[in-house]
Amino acid sequence: MLFNSLSFLFFFPIVTLCFFLLPHAFRWFLLLVASCYFYMFFKPVYILILFFTIIIDYYAGILIEQQQDQKKKKSYLLMSLIANIGILAVFKYYNFINLNISHLLSVADVRNPIPFLSILLPIGLSFHTFQAMSYTIEVYRGKQKAERHFGIYALYVMFYPQLVAGPIERPQNVLHQFHEKKYFDAIRANSGLRLMLLGFFKKIVIADNLSPIVDRVFNNPSQHNGITALMGAVFFTVQIYADFSGYSDIAIGSARVMGFDLMKNFNLPYFSASIRDFWSRWHISLSTWFRDYLYIPLGGNKKGKLKQYLNQFIVFMISGLWHGANWTFVIWGALHGSFLIIENIFNGFKINFFELMPVRFIRRIFTLLLVVLAWVFFRAKSVSEAAEIIKKIITDIPNSVMALKNGKPVFAPLHFDNSKSLFLILIGISCFFFMEFLREKNFFKKIFNRISFLRWSVYYTMVVFVIISLSLKVSEAPFIYFQF
Repeated sequence: MLFNSLSFLFFFPIVTLCFFLLPHAFRWFLLLVASCYFYMFFKPVYILILFFTIIIDYYAGILIEQQQDQKKKKSYLLMSLIANIGILAVFKYYNFINLNISHLLSVADVRNPIPFLSILLPIGLSFHTFQAMSYTIEVYRGKQKAERHFGIYALYVMFYPQLVAGPIERPQNVLHQFHEKKYFDAIRANSGLRLMLLGFFKKIVIADNLSPIVDRVFNNPSQHNGITALMGAVFFTVQIYADFSGYSDIAIGSARVMGFDLMKNFNLPYFSASIRDFWSRWHISLSTWFRDYLYIPLGGNKKGKLKQYLNQFIVFMISGLWHGANWTFVIWGALHGSFLIIENIFNGFKINFFELMPVRFIRRIFTLLLVVLAWVFFRAKSVSEAAEIIKKIITDIPNSVMALKNGKPVFAPLHFDNSKSLFLILIGISCFFFMEFLREKNFFKKIFNRISFLRWSVYYTMVVFVIISLSLKVSEAPFIYFQF
């Protein structure tokens, strides 16, 4: 089920109302059934994959906790990890690996005998797989007690607000909340609904209106000039943030209405003054997952600078591959890893590369340009198409500017055929980043909370924009991160 669907408009209030009406002893069952129903809206049979890993991880957690022998503990952990990674490998990476084997064999004029699989990637597979793995790892480390209530553990993996696109939670934060009795809190409910409204605004007004323009650039890069290629890259930078952070806002907000706290996943990432700063603000639940379960076990920064840089590069390469089975994602991860290593090298010489820039605003712009460059590879269908877009941005912009001065139709390839949609895009982006700026300065909260007229004016304006955007759509657009 999509958050931005008519089905969810009925699903959310009904489930929430029933949650508070039911006795505490039955609430876990309601949420588990609702979560199954929510997930089965996409492809019902794939829920069997979830049940398979849930059963394995549930018993693995108990067996790990019961064992005194360290080798047996490790064997049960490996059993759990192999099951989860194995499912991920088959559905997400099998055809990618097989395709690359075919390319390698074709060099020697050898035909690859291994067949390809005609399967669809289950929605949000990478998200709930990583969440499940964090449970058994934490039980193995002794930081989390094994959950004996099978239904509660299943709900930990399947909790519908964050089931398909995170945040990727840790058992210490979520499991105990399903045992606690929740009471309706008007203040929390109000806060959650406001956060959901912001998420809907980001997704429906900004991301979905930018989507057709971004698609025109990245689906046919050869038809575009330097200016429209740059606009496509910048618009995608805004689109993916509005889309993904919008999902996180709706997820966190809907959980908050029922009394559950999910971790913050974004913290104004495009105001970052360095790449390290960016990764402390972007997709926080994933970056901290890789830090705790991959970077630190690899040795982190404790085995010398060279090993530290290698560990960082490995983590970012795997992070790129986590996002998708395509070399474009690997290069995206490699770029961010390289940016961070270069930044750390300067820090090693007691020189902060970003501090060389006298104004913090300039450092932010430079960081954002690096992020935009990497996003081109993330969005492009192939490495060659990404290279073509970047080449046009670098080499063709002067010609495009001259054409613009001479009155030639520079923006024609984007086909702004819907003036209302373009208006919504420009106004929506302007309002959104203005609010982000006020939040970053902590000015927004002070003024916003004091002046009720201003507060309600913003809410009503967002509602109006959401309704107008919905009226212009012909279909419900899935969230970008559902494919991961």
